[in-house]
Amino acid sequence: MCRDCGCDQASREHAHRVNGRLVHHTHAHEHQHGHGDSTRRLSVEQSVLAKNDAIAEQNRGWFKSHRIRVLNLISAPGSGKTLLLEKTVARVGRSARVVILTGDQAHEFDAERLRAVGAEVRQLNTGSSCHLDASMIARELGAFVKPVPQLLVIENVGNLVCPAAFDLGEAMKVALLSTTEGEDKPSKYPLLFHEAGLVVLTKMDLAPHLDWNVELCERHIRSVNMSVDILRLSARTGAGLDPWLSFLQVGLS
Repeated sequence: MCRDCGCDQASREHAHRVNGRLVHHTHAHEHQHGHGDSTRRLSVEQSVLAKNDAIAEQNRGWFKSHRIRVLNLISAPGSGKTLLLEKTVARVGRSARVVILTGDQAHEFDAERLRAVGAEVRQLNTGSSCHLDASMIARELGAFVKPVPQLLVIENVGNLVCPAAFDLGEAMKVALLSTTEGEDKPSKYPLLFHEAGLVVLTKMDLAPHLDWNVELCERHIRSVNMSVDILRLSARTGAGLDPWLSFLQVGLS
């Protein structure tokens, strides 16, 4: 159970925004709840989201005033976010003004991997929550995230649902989808792919060995976001990394 938005992934609850509100659909157990329960729950969710959005706007103003570009990386667990960041840090070098906040429910495994390649990184552990929220980011501003021009990359908790609904104050959401996942994920989890400014298809080196159709996947992406840019890459082999680094370059200049 998410401590913030109340989502229970075990009951297959899904979230999306409607007219700025966070709306949940519980497919497995909604017959157990009366209309009054649903109304109270929606009221709580609206309150939580409104508070988060207010803090996110404050974050966005702080980032803008200090010329900090912020990317919010969102994907399912195991899509390759951390490996992509490892390869990115190794390529851009320590002189580049890039810092990373990485989110997980527990432990510092990802932060340790990134520190090993020279990244300036801080781990944010969420406990029972399935996503980062704007207040977690706000606590790092002026402390870990210095008020100087730089690129801040937020590696969100592995989850396709709630992280997409919670604004952190970022300039752009970046959705990652690996070839080990279904091609129809963008249609099944449309909020993330609708709001993303970039979709990165990862682990492309595995595509020839899997029953995975890149053209079908991109059709699903286009069905929810016709104009989004799509990059194909393999962090393991380095194929496709140059376009990714070119995309980041505006935040590294």
